[in-house]
Amino acid sequence: MLGPLLFLIFINDLDLNITSSVFKFADDTKIIGTVKDSTDSERLQADVDTFYQWAGTWQMKFNISKCKVMHLGRRNAGFQYCVNGQSLEEVTLYRDLGVIMSSHLKVTEHCQEAYRKASRMLCLVKRTIEHRDPVVLVSLYKSLVRPHLEYCSPVWSPHFQKDKSLMEKVQHCFTRLFQELRSLSYNDRLKKLKLWTLEERRNRADLIELYKMSRGTASVPLQNFLHTGSSTC
Repeated sequence: MLGPLLFLIFINDLDLNITSSVFKFADDTKIIGTVKDSTDSERLQADVDTFYQWAGTWQMKFNISKCKVMHLGRRNAGFQYCVNGQSLEEVTLYRDLGVIMSSHLKVTEHCQEAYRKASRMLCLVKRTIEHRDPVVLVSLYKSLVRPHLEYCSPVWSPHFQKDKSLMEKVQHCFTRLFQELRSLSYNDRLKKLKLWTLEERRNRADLIELYKMSRGTASVPLQNFLHTGSSTC
């Protein structure tokens, strides 16, 4: 564990003299800025240049081919940025710490990827486990399948019904593995197996995260999402 700690200490001053917001996680660094005109674009490019100069000073080379630019907002002018004279690739989708982010801020792509991963794992369970013991299968489902559908859900919790239905489809298929439950409705099968719908579990995760924000134990301040004010009757 000493190596990662020393690396964090080594890059601790990476964001010095940077005017934009910087997010660091292990060896992954993101720089975020609001760009309304060419002046803002030049300022953001200057921050990128400062990054590159820091890397040269401390003999750390950026893998420019892995550096990407994502423009957010319909009115974004889409200015081009470069590192050491090499233009950075512009992308509309990017995987960040396991979550697929899109330039339009919709989560459909992530839901589809989560569905594919969970479906493959569910098929693996179906092929390898012949004995349909509910205790065994529910335990395997909770540990191997459901995490793919819930990882970091407060970040990407879907609001389109088509995305919600797609995610729920995996659990729907799981509950039909039991012959004796197939004649029941989906909600009744969940009750028999003592499971919640995935949407209920996502709502619960959202409330837990909101509670952490209200208590000041989350990394994101509550005021970034909610504005409180006094009201009179």
